[in-house]
Amino acid sequence: MKDFRIGNGYDVHAIAEGLPMFLGGVQIESCIGFVAHSDGDVAIHALCDALLGCLALGDIGKHFPDTSDEWKGVDSKKLLKAVVDMISARGWKVGNADITIALQRPKLAPYIGQMRSTLASVMGVAEDAVSVKATTTEHLGFVGRGEGCEVWATTLIYKD
Repeated sequence: MKDFRIGNGYDVHAIAEGLPMFLGGVQIESCIGFVAHSDGDVAIHALCDALLGCLALGDIGKHFPDTSDEWKGVDSKKLLKAVVDMISARGWKVGNADITIALQRPKLAPYIGQMRSTLASVMGVAEDAVSVKATTTEHLGFVGRGEGCEVWATTLIYKD
């Protein structure tokens, strides 16, 4: 019988004009982007927190503090790879990931396939083990007003 662990993650970033927008390891064509110490990929940050949560390893701020110059502007795919390596070093494998992105604009549908493929590649899983969904908040709250983005991620890891 396999041993399973489930984790969830949540992250939020503010939006500002003139910054690049990265989500799920993909650069999104947009005149707005995320205010952040790293590249601001809020989807990967939530995913990292979910994976770390599976093994009670804290959050990404513990491992990659935003007070460190080492992580300034870093490609968040590197953070995700480091987290997957932490899990692997403890004998665990990523089973699947389910990510929901709440963002009023721009529309993300054209990028979902590329996000799934990119995240699957970094985590070393099949593309059908990664779900990415995008939604708006129907102009409600800070997301609806275009002030920020929030992401929820759920992951399962296993050990044979």
